[in-house]
Amino acid sequence: MSSEERRDPEPIAAPADARAGRCAIVGRPNVGKSTLLNRLLGQKLVIATPRPGTTRSAILGVYASEQPPTQIAFVDTPGLARPRTALHQVLVDQARLALEDADVVLFLVEAPSDRGAKSPRLEASEADRPVVEALAEVTAPVLLVVNKVDRLQDKRLLLPFLESAHGLRDFAGSLPISATRGTNVDALVREIRGHLPEGLLYEDTDFLTDRPERFFVAELVREAVIRHTRAEVPYGAAVVVESFTSEKGRSRIQAAVIVEKESHKGIVIGKGGQRIKTIGTEARQQIQALLERPVHLELFVKVEAGWTADPRRAKRLAADAEAP
Repeated sequence: MSSEERRDPEPIAAPADARAGRCAIVGRPNVGKSTLLNRLLGQKLVIATPRPGTTRSAILGVYASEQPPTQIAFVDTPGLARPRTALHQVLVDQARLALEDADVVLFLVEAPSDRGAKSPRLEASEADRPVVEALAEVTAPVLLVVNKVDRLQDKRLLLPFLESAHGLRDFAGSLPISATRGTNVDALVREIRGHLPEGLLYEDTDFLTDRPERFFVAELVREAVIRHTRAEVPYGAAVVVESFTSEKGRSRIQAAVIVEKESHKGIVIGKGGQRIKTIGTEARQQIQALLERPVHLELFVKVEAGWTADPRRAKRLAADAEAP
């Protein structure tokens, strides 16, 4: 990840057939938004785990193609759900803010189950209702994207499912995809492009994201924490990069894993420090792949009791955790 990827480029003159714009990806938690963004970009930019609430910040990732000239500034958003804590409210605010500037919005839902009704319907269930409500104020074109179709054996179920969606709102289009396998993702890009304004956004065709390296370092550590701890710990875990220095082609990083309870600290550290060692090893390997240089990573664990219930601390540790 080069320094050029971290600056905010200026709009430029573009060929007559060029199209560009911002595309927000929204949906309930754990529907595959981050997996889709990584697939669209052709590389791992954002962390993705089976745990709901993994994404805590709206993250920009720019797709670019020369034929035809296209730039799509995708914004991966936290899952929209009813806020139950200050942390939940931070996540909802992040997602709603991304909708305000979008030229196109992707409403990501899961494919229907093979079990149960022969004619499944897409309805505003309790899980999806916060998303539908947020989209009610959106004037940009909204595309319905049905993810995880690879798990649907009877593809005939898709038609009644898609037809029922028109009861929720008017969609500019709909498309079944598999973000995991890449099914119909190229078709999705073409559909998005058709709704974008003319022009290009960025002079630097290699521009990828506006987030600094330390943000992604913190996210990769948090991903490793999520993968190796019990269900109750990931929600109350955050990561702050305390120091980040690079010299002679090598980086030294110190990061704090923040948890809410002393008992959670013990879980993260593990017996004899084995779990925090495993977390550190996995995170270091991912960070080295990201930075493309050797990394020395030191992790330690801090307790900040009740941080998810405190609006100020929730914003600092979730949305702004990469700040030095």
